[in-house]
Amino acid sequence: MPIYEYICRSCGLEKEHLQKMNDAPIGSCPECGSSDYVKQISAAGFQLKGSGWYVTDFKSKPASESKSKPETKSESTASTVSSTATTE
Repeated sequence: MPIYEYICRSCGLEKEHLQKMNDAPIGSCPECGSSDYVKQISAAGFQLKGSGWYVTDFKSKPASESKSKPETKSESTASTVSSTATTE
């Protein structure tokens, strides 16, 4: 269930309420009873975790990793074959 932030425009009370998404907005201030108790627009506080998200899978590699080129298997096999051929 999401937490919604409310503010009373009459007395200035700011309070958070845990509500279901399909619940009706709270209509009166729990402090002063005013009907000027409104839901605020606020950012959601959550983080996507696990594999499959940008932070873990698609983040660009540091420049140092992309500059150094590891030796491929075909290059190492070719050098082994040529050194074996010259020693025989």
